[in-house]
Amino acid sequence: MRIAIISDIHSNRVALQAVLADAGAVDETWCLGDVVGYGPEPNECIEILRQREPRLICLAGNHDWAALGRLDTSDFNHDAEAAALWTRNRLTPSSRAYLESLPERVIKGDFTLVHGSPRAPIWEYLISAAVARANFALLTTPYCLVGHSHIPFIFYEAVNRQDLPTVHTASADKMIWLPEQRLFI
Repeated sequence: MRIAIISDIHSNRVALQAVLADAGAVDETWCLGDVVGYGPEPNECIEILRQREPRLICLAGNHDWAALGRLDTSDFNHDAEAAALWTRNRLTPSSRAYLESLPERVIKGDFTLVHGSPRAPIWEYLISAAVARANFALLTTPYCLVGHSHIPFIFYEAVNRQDLPTVHTASADKMIWLPEQRLFI
């Protein structure tokens, strides 16, 4: 099975179309949240994703919730807060309903899908070994895919589970062989 895994679209239709074109034919698309926010085309991005249904899994992210008024934006930086309010005023009723329907977390076979982390699926940044270790305790599947940070990484659980997890940073031109352990990707 070929799966396109995308995240943090942030209302950027041009980038979304380019990524999906580059992915080519896929069996499923998994979107790890933040469909809207920052960019100028929230409704168009939502429509592009909806065209991939029923072979689409799409999660809610913090910017999606902010645009719906479900998240206090006082912790956002000024630009993010302004973008959330701008987006909120431009969402169509259909787009609003779609964002409202998005789950915080999905378990799909061996994969847990979240925007932030298993501990706080919408908001927590999983960007340090200490945060990864705390979240491994909550992971019920071998693999967890996360968005939110905009940083490509792989954390894998330490063999004895007492040490800090190991981190690999990812790059498009380098293949990483992963151990048969639990992973945050």
